[in-house]
Amino acid sequence: MTRLPPPGSDLYRLMTCFPVPGRVDWLGLRPARDVDMIEVGAATARAGGGLEGDRYAGGSGKRGVTLIQAEHLAAIAALARVPDLAPARLRRNVVVAGIPLIALKGQRFRIGDVVLEGTDPCDPCSRMEATLGAGGYNAMRGMGGLCARVVEGGVLRVGDAVVHLDAAGASA
Repeated sequence: MTRLPPPGSDLYRLMTCFPVPGRVDWLGLRPARDVDMIEVGAATARAGGGLEGDRYAGGSGKRGVTLIQAEHLAAIAALARVPDLAPARLRRNVVVAGIPLIALKGQRFRIGDVVLEGTDPCDPCSRMEATLGAGGYNAMRGMGGLCARVVEGGVLRVGDAVVHLDAAGASA
């Protein structure tokens, strides 16, 4: 987990500055290992678990929800030489635009009714080589997104804002 510098320091202010919210562009569930993702308009998150209907719903802890940066899809597609890369191929639950996901590592944020905490980078798995072709794994390195744990459950929807929360849990 990323440790933040002391509140009030310049570095703390920089690391917690998110002047505009992001937004959810796409949602998907992985009902089981090695099956296609199912695109959904909304999903219910369980505190301490994951998204209902997803294979990680049952208490996966730090990897309850996986997110990927919408802005990285084009870069991954270019590096893997895959035109029209659909988000479902990358096997992340949430595609987020407009906010730097990796900056949310170690911090809490809200999507819809759900409070998440960024835990770790979401590194690509070996399946990306089969999904994207030779070099697919490396095409995603550094752009695989963020894993998050569900702190407060609820519903998240396509179009919801992604808002950083301060240490007191308020919108920053």
